[in-house]
Amino acid sequence: MDQVLVLNQNFEPLNICNLRRALVLVFCGKAEVLVENHRLIHTVSCAYECPSVIRLHALVHRSMPQVRLTRREVFRRDSYTCQYCGVRTSHPTLDHVIPRHRGGQHTWENLVTACTRCNHRKGGRPLEEAGMRLLRAPVRPRSSPYYFLDSWRQHSPDEWQPFLPV
Repeated sequence: MDQVLVLNQNFEPLNICNLRRALVLVFCGKAEVLVENHRLIHTVSCAYECPSVIRLHALVHRSMPQVRLTRREVFRRDSYTCQYCGVRTSHPTLDHVIPRHRGGQHTWENLVTACTRCNHRKGGRPLEEAGMRLLRAPVRPRSSPYYFLDSWRQHSPDEWQPFLPV
């Protein structure tokens, strides 16, 4: 399914939706097409150009998005780099700095990326017992209104570039 960039009334990137949702917004009069992707959708009676960027007619107020605590986001925060030895790995693992069976929580401040060698070496022990130390203290990543676009920025279509913040 084609992806469509949805802009708020003030041209701020708001979301990425699928083509079907974008067409419904346009046909219901809630959005306008700013850029088309030069593909056609044929119906029984006519053909329509597919939108690539749409803009909503009404301003949508939204709160600051929060970064969800997932494996992928922890790896992304740590740049897929082991926080014990500094090796960048293609198959990272998660490690609890304070092990869960010793009262450690499943939080941003207690999770780090580790290579399998360091994770195995540390085992279920705290840092002091294992004789290891962290390269960087784990913290909750800061988010921005454009956080969801960060992963799309490199793979976004060329027609989106004028609408994406630098």
